[in-house]
Amino acid sequence: MLNALAAGEFGHHREAPPPALADWVEHFWHVRWNLEGLTPKVVETLPHPNVHIVIERGSARVFGVHTGRWTRVLEGRSSAFGIKFRPGAFRPFLHDAVSSLRDASLPTEALFGSQAQELNAIADCEDDTGGGVRAVELASRFLLAHLPTVDASALLVGRMVDSVVDDRELHSAAALARQFEMSLRALQRLFNDYVGIGPKWVINRYRMHEAIARVQAGQAVSWAALAQELGYFDQAHFISDFRKLVDETPASYASEWSARR
Repeated sequence: MLNALAAGEFGHHREAPPPALADWVEHFWHVRWNLEGLTPKVVETLPHPNVHIVIERGSARVFGVHTGRWTRVLEGRSSAFGIKFRPGAFRPFLHDAVSSLRDASLPTEALFGSQAQELNAIADCEDDTGGGVRAVELASRFLLAHLPTVDASALLVGRMVDSVVDDRELHSAAALARQFEMSLRALQRLFNDYVGIGPKWVINRYRMHEAIARVQAGQAVSWAALAQELGYFDQAHFISDFRKLVDETPASYASEWSARR
């Protein structure tokens, strides 16, 4: 059950999918906020190689991979419910290269027709009376009723991205291609089609997430050593990539994060 939010509070809850959706959905998420009478707040999230269906009152859209930070202004009192698909898993729903959704979105009606209206019931779930559980039930029922045929390539891509996450020694697309015994060009085509972005981007983003997680954990970090550990040729290249993603240098980010603690 989700508790009611006091003024100025935010809530973020994740729920694992049922076993029948484990190959398709990474998790469900539910974000709530209460800013009634307060100044709107800008929130940002870092990119992942996943497609999301995001449902709010009056809106249900499919969002492809965002290559930069995702920014949203929150105001008033509301909520959003999301379905985070496993990398590659949305391709059978889309019937097109997932790269067509890169940095873009489309209404759920474009894929599910008038039946997409069923998703509106999710936004109507009460936030403070177990609505999160009810939303997961409704979303799961909808997806199970619309599951496409199992796609072997989608499952393969999911395993590939899992390898990127789990193997911290994997630093290049060429190494990933060798691991799965395919050419680099074939790997790039596969990721463009099923993930929506290239394998080099995916590897780079997860390594950046790792660096950010260390800073947020309060670890003392040698940027030169970390750059080498993450597979960068030099520290300058690492700092450049970090700045592009976070909009500040690693040292500045670490100092700012430390001040928040």
